[in-house]
Amino acid sequence: MPVESGNSAAARQAKQKRKSHSLSIRRTNSTEQDRPTGHREMLEGQDSKLPLSLRSNLLDLFGQIEREFENLYIENLELRREIDSLNERLAGEGQTVDGGDLTKGALKTKASHSTSQLSQKLKTTYKASTSKIVSSFKATTSRAVCQLVKEYVGHRDGIWDLAVTRTQPIVLGTASADHCAMLWSIETGKCLLKYAGHAGSVNSIKFHPTEQMALTASGDQTAHIWRYMVQLPPPQPAADISVSCDDDVDFSDKDEADAEADGVNECPTVRVATTTLKSHQGVVIAADWLVGGRQVVTASWDRAANLYEVETSELVHTLTGHDQELTHCCTHPTQRLVVTSSRDTTFRLWDFRDPSIHSVNVFQGHTDTVTSAVFTAGDNVVSGSDDRTVKVWDLKNMRSPIATIRTDSAVNRISVSATQRIIALPHDNRQVRLFDMTGVRLARLPRSNRQGHRRMVCCSVWNEENQACNLFTCGFDRQAIGWNINIPVLLQEK
Repeated sequence: MPVESGNSAAARQAKQKRKSHSLSIRRTNSTEQDRPTGHREMLEGQDSKLPLSLRSNLLDLFGQIEREFENLYIENLELRREIDSLNERLAGEGQTVDGGDLTKGALKTKASHSTSQLSQKLKTTYKASTSKIVSSFKATTSRAVCQLVKEYVGHRDGIWDLAVTRTQPIVLGTASADHCAMLWSIETGKCLLKYAGHAGSVNSIKFHPTEQMALTASGDQTAHIWRYMVQLPPPQPAADISVSCDDDVDFSDKDEADAEADGVNECPTVRVATTTLKSHQGVVIAADWLVGGRQVVTASWDRAANLYEVETSELVHTLTGHDQELTHCCTHPTQRLVVTSSRDTTFRLWDFRDPSIHSVNVFQGHTDTVTSAVFTAGDNVVSGSDDRTVKVWDLKNMRSPIATIRTDSAVNRISVSATQRIIALPHDNRQVRLFDMTGVRLARLPRSNRQGHRRMVCCSVWNEENQACNLFTCGFDRQAIGWNINIPVLLQEK
């Protein structure tokens, strides 16, 4: 007898598998009455480590899903027939109804009373069913004006965070994944100082409330406090680039090789920190000064936040309770309150006003990572999340938010203007949107061939001291941008 070679045996097995697979496909596409028998045959003809009963249950579930989609498809066809029928009824008056044009309010009739009632009912029903979904996307009647004042280019990697000094001289600080933090002249866009003391990505930067000191958090599991001295260069005239805040023109990516500006390497460099805080066992993602500047709080991926004394570097408290990594921390501008955000979909409010009691309150309202939570000038906290929502909370009633903003992209580190009470939302999709505290959209920063971010926008910060450049944003396109936002008073009051 001839002996079958290994190659021919393997080929025969592959052929049998293809045949079995084709039979399984035909059985799957069979009628509804044949499906149970086909399922059993398919289970017997395929190799699987799953129990037979479990596989049978899975097939039944997939069959139910298929039937649901069939019902939705049939319902869609019926709705389309109703629209066609309505078009025929209104054809005598020279009007038509299209599924995509109902929001334009084009259903005006000049004929019979019954036709008018039908049109009005369609408009009312459609608007009522979609108002809750699209309320955050409605365009405002009066459009704000945005002016790109200056671009701050020089980092070699994405910029995670930025801040503005609270004392003179007023400068901009940026924290980057290139292991450096930089201080910039707001008027000229020139780099004034570089801090290169970290061994990892610089994830956060905050300035002391009264002294020329900066606090940076890093992926090297430390937070640094370092002093700076800068001298502002003479101002230069800013380019006049005024456009509507809702302009949105798509553009191709620019060459990222231009991200390093001339003269950045020539600015002074600080490499040694005044104080190093080392108690964390994971990446330090954020840090902030408590009111008065005598203590700082840090947030880490080790699921804890630490409270330190600045003068002695002593660890005062370890704030535990989050179930997953922390993403941000923020302090109240006038009270000893701290809020920490986490990937566990919650953020926590820590109260240090009473030295003997350190209470904590948990806010639960998001369904995904809380990327940031910040205090406002009043008794509110605003939280942003990867679930594409931003919520405004009242510290006196923490059970539910007083306003919810729904967007089309994940929200990163937000900021709230203390004077105008406007929320700036940086998004993963390169957009930056502005809302008021009630959830009404005020504007959207432009993004076109000439201006705007080309990558994810990571952070925003308001500058209350300079009306010429009152909002800054930064992103993973290696640049920070200074904007002048002019929102009419009537638009803010809406």
